[in-house]
Order: sequence, then structure tokens, then C-alpha cells
Amino acid sequence: MKKIFSLQLFLFICICSFSQTSALKPYLSIPVIDLNEETSRQVVVDREDGQYLGHPTTVLLEDGKTILTVYPKGHGRGEIVYKRSTDGGLTWSDRLKTPESWKTSLEVPTIFRTIDPSGRKHLILFSGLYPARLAHSEDDGLTWSGMEPAGGWGGIVVMAAMTALNTGKGHYMALFHDDIRFMTADGQEKYREDRKTNDRALFTLYKTFSYDGGLTWSNPEPILSRRDMNLCEPGIIKSPNGKTLAVLLRENSRSANSQIIFSKDEGKTWTDPKPLPNELNGDRHVLKYSPDGRLLVVFRDISPVSFRKDLEGLAKERNEVNMSKVAEETGQGSPTEGDWVGWVGRWKDLVKGKPGQYRIRFKDNIHSWDCCYPGVELLPDGTFVVTTYGHWEKDKEPYIVSIRFKLEELDKKIKNP
Repeated sequence: MKKIFSLQLFLFICICSFSQTSALKPYLSIPVIDLNEETSRQVVVDREDGQYLGHPTTVLLEDGKTILTVYPKGHGRGEIVYKRSTDGGLTWSDRLKTPESWKTSLEVPTIFRTIDPSGRKHLILFSGLYPARLAHSEDDGLTWSGMEPAGGWGGIVVMAAMTALNTGKGHYMALFHDDIRFMTADGQEKYREDRKTNDRALFTLYKTFSYDGGLTWSNPEPILSRRDMNLCEPGIIKSPNGKTLAVLLRENSRSANSQIIFSKDEGKTWTDPKPLPNELNGDRHVLKYSPDGRLLVVFRDISPVSFRKDLEGLAKERNEVNMSKVAEETGQGSPTEGDWVGWVGRWKDLVKGKPGQYRIRFKDNIHSWDCCYPGVELLPDGTFVVTTYGHWEKDKEPYIVSIRFKLEELDKKIKNP
């Protein structure tokens, strides 16, 4: 009798376990190409023993081979480091001289090429928190101004994204977010008061406009403000015909998928957010078109808490501590959680919420999440140069790495795995 009862109990547990696993849909529905071990593609941009180096952004100049990068000495803040590559990211200069005010940066620096209404080229560098500040160069980055306030306002990762507008020459829109703390001089006090009565922070996505090639900016206007989702760190791309803007957004509360919004009137109005497919879940999306019209999106792979709980449950059942291994074997959860990743798809995939063609793991980040504010540049021969920071070696501080590839090379890996 005891044997029969034990058998019945065993079968019940097996059925319950099977039901739990089968009820879960696979997290990803497209292949993942892993470039982690292809060290020939990797170039060390900068590293310093015992010094955290992180959060780079890049800009490619019109000669098609000069890439500039800026990044802080520290996690999201600290003295701005500046380097140049003159051969498309194959080699990098020593650290270049910068104005003294760059040492006072409080945030992640971002850098952009702009052209003013008269056709004159500028480079604009931003540094956020309060007040947001900018510096500019009129000689392709050989010399720079000091950082000066962009206005009586601030924010987080100013400017996270920028795009030229069709409303006139030298017209640009930039996007960033804030959580009350840095928009105004008394933001910290306002934030503390707000949190006394609200369990969740209020995240606001802002837009600001320039009509002189990025030298001056309008007072920021909110696009959306929400507590249920913490939408932030926008990445922007135009449709192939240039008439629609799409913005991909990090969801920082981890309670929902990353989100996307669209504008068909040069940023005046926007659609409500809608969830991106799991294949695009993550942080700090940076987007660029390939020569054949496909999109490359580079970002940090972070999934919502619900998916990670499902994966943790499966790992516990299997008595397995390697979460990536469980994800690969079961299809549950992301096999590249916390890593530097990319996505290849098309504009219509963004519009229709489709999963795209394939994902890329550029490099395995040893830390559970801290990596990947990426620069993404496309050289004239179709080579992508993607650049970011990460915890690439155990017990070592993060450092900056570039990886080079063409989509055709990755396409062959799908056809001939």
C-alpha cells in the first residue's frame, strides 16, 4: 500500500512539474549568435588597473574612419575621458586633453554630430543631472569648449538620444528622462516629498528642441509621465521613408517589457507605449540601419522580474546554479541575461511587434547587469563598430571594448550553424 501511495505521489509531482514547465512559453523565438569567444573581433579601447571605466558613447565623422568616444571614470559619473580612432576603431589614441570643466561631470556623457542652418558642422557633448551642461567643438573634436549650462533644467543621461528633424536645416530633437530629482534646482527636495505619499517614483520622458544646430535648446516638454512603468533611456530611429519616429524605452521597474512609442509629426505628438517583444527587452537601446535596410539594435539584456522568477523556479527544480544553462536547455528566460547583446530585424518588426531575425551576444558580462551603454557606428564598407564597457574579467574593474562585424558574416552563422 505504501509503495502504491509513493508511486501516486511521484506521478502527481511529475505531472505538476510538467504542467508548470509546459505552461511557460519560450522566452526567445529567434536564434542567438554568440561572438563572445571570437576575440579577433575585439579591440580594447581603454582599461586602467583598479579604475572603473564605463558608459561610452561614440560618433563617426564624415571621413568614414574617424571615431570619437567619451566615457566617465566611474559608474555613471566622474571625469570625462576622451579618445580618438583614425582607422575605424582598429586602434585608439592615448587619452586626449580635455577642458578642466570636463573633470566635474556628474553623469554619463553623450556626444553627437550636428549641422547648423548655415551648414557649419559641430560636435556637441552633454553631461546631465542638474543643471544639464554642454560643450561644443567646431574643428571635428581637435579642440573643445568648456561645459556650460544648457538651461535652468537637468535630467538623467542628457541627452540619451537625438535626431535631425525635417522641419528645417539645423533642427534637432533630443530625448532624456528624469525622476523629479534633477529637473529643477530643488528637485531632490521635491522627490523626497513625492515619495512620502507615493510608493513608486514618477518617471517622465522629455523632449527638447534646437533650431541652431544643437548650440541652444528649448525648455524640456514632457512626452509621458508614469509610475506604473519607469520608462527611461530612450533610443530613437526614423522609419525608412523618414516620416515616422520610433523610440525604444527601458522599463526600469522591471515589472513589464521594454516599450516603444511612435510619432508621425516630428515629435509633436506620440502614441501610447506598447510592449516590445522579449527579443528586445533590455536597457539603453541604440539603433542603426545596415546597408541592406535591416536594423541593428544594441543594448543590455535585462528581462522583467516575472521571467527571471520562472527561470529561478526551473533552476531550483533542476538543482542547477547556472541560470544561462537552464535558459538554453529549456528555452525559459534569457540565455544572455545581463550581457552585451544585439538584435537584427526590420522596421516593420518594430511596428508590428515581431521578434525579428536573430539576436547577438557580443560579450559575456560577468556581472549580473552592469554593462553596455553602447556606441554603434557603421563604416562605409558595411562594418559595424560597437563599443561599450563591461565586467569582462573576474575580479577586474570594467573597461571599454569595441567589436567589429558585418551582418553578412553573422547571416552565414545562421545558415551554417
